[in-house]
Amino acid sequence: MNNKEEPKVVKTDEGAIDGQNKCPQCGATDIGLNVKTGKLRCNYCRHEFEPEKLQGLETNINELQGEIIGSGTSDIIEDEQNVRTFKCTSCGAEVVIDTSESTQARCHWCRNTLSVNSQIPNGVIPDVVLPFNLTKAEAKKQIEDFVGKRKFYAHPQFVKEFTTDNVMGVYFPYMVVDINSHAMYRGRGEREVRRYYRKRGDRTYTYYDADLYDVSREFDLAISGLTVESSQDKLKTNSAENTNNVINAIMPFDTENCVKYNANYLKGFTSQKRDTNIDDLRNLVDVQSKDIARFAANESLKEYDRGVCWQREQLSVKGKQWKTAYLPVWLYSYQQTKGSSSVLHYVAVNARTKETMGSVPIHMPKLFGVSILIEILAIIASIVVDFEYSALFWFAGFIYFFMMLMKYRNHNARHFHETETKKEISNLTKVDKLVTRQTGLSNPTMEGANNTRVSGQNANATDILFNTINNIKNI
Repeated sequence: MNNKEEPKVVKTDEGAIDGQNKCPQCGATDIGLNVKTGKLRCNYCRHEFEPEKLQGLETNINELQGEIIGSGTSDIIEDEQNVRTFKCTSCGAEVVIDTSESTQARCHWCRNTLSVNSQIPNGVIPDVVLPFNLTKAEAKKQIEDFVGKRKFYAHPQFVKEFTTDNVMGVYFPYMVVDINSHAMYRGRGEREVRRYYRKRGDRTYTYYDADLYDVSREFDLAISGLTVESSQDKLKTNSAENTNNVINAIMPFDTENCVKYNANYLKGFTSQKRDTNIDDLRNLVDVQSKDIARFAANESLKEYDRGVCWQREQLSVKGKQWKTAYLPVWLYSYQQTKGSSSVLHYVAVNARTKETMGSVPIHMPKLFGVSILIEILAIIASIVVDFEYSALFWFAGFIYFFMMLMKYRNHNARHFHETETKKEISNLTKVDKLVTRQTGLSNPTMEGANNTRVSGQNANATDILFNTINNIKNI
């Protein structure tokens, strides 16, 4: 795809009316979301509205050509005024709405609700919204259960102050991207054909024989609903001051069920406007789409149990479509003060799937103490018990500390975009050509294998732990 071509802009707020949104049955303007049904409901006559689907954007990703953007993704104008003034059509009074705080306000004379539905260039009105379908009571239970399983090492001050009364429903801004592409991979892969053992002195070592193949894969790939945060503070997932990564980890959302934006979906919830443009997110989307393609290729590589080393990778984009979305999250936050600094801990619940992830402040003296006790007992056990991998006992306390740290703080939690994003492969071409049989290999996996590599991601903490254990075994 030629990035120099001007994108096609689809006006997604066509027909949107600012001011009063009236119930078609009784004319009232007091309208809100019924979380149980996902529909808008008149709070006066209880009539419910069928959600309005967005029109104009391409729904068949395989036919995407060029670049298409929803009008809600237009670049943010930094000096755009947030304040809008509307005339109430019921009484004629002028009502001021500060869109940086809300997209609705009540007329101070007749008490009718006025809404901002048409897009304004300050990033506050998206193309689509995904309604909440998880009640606050259900979200509170998810958060209480999550924290309840982590109270043993939780900081006493946190345990004392913990309450779900401050849980908030928040619409966070995301960019949702569909991609029509063609992927090509060339490299080599290994299949294990034999595993055997040899003794050297009093130690037993494992060896492997494996067939080496020339491997190539080529296919068309449609990626649907690749979702990335579009607020700068939430993109900082490695920040030392907060635990933003747990919000990323509750994805994916069922973005295919998004509906056309209507300010009434936001009533009773808070929202955060986006502060990034398409160009700010383009590199991140390109990297993640390549990850998705690489893992899509793995579906046809299951016989290569030792891995594949790609020597050439190429993802050609034929079409790309962008839209902005408000996606629903129930959010608990707790600010932990540590001397002159503080850390903001979050527990987040996906308000569509109930997926929950969070960070709980740890009482480090208690965790250190128990870990040291485990280490002492493990060292004694390694002396008393004759065990082939007794060296593992030497690190038992460290491993336990590490595992508890991950359970409570979830530093490594993230959205696995490479496997969780919806995708469809078509027109697959495979080439597998035997090169040679290799014997006496000491490594259980292929050297240089990169078919499960995720670009731009730090090694998963669990992978580090198991790699450490494997290294200990070979001491």
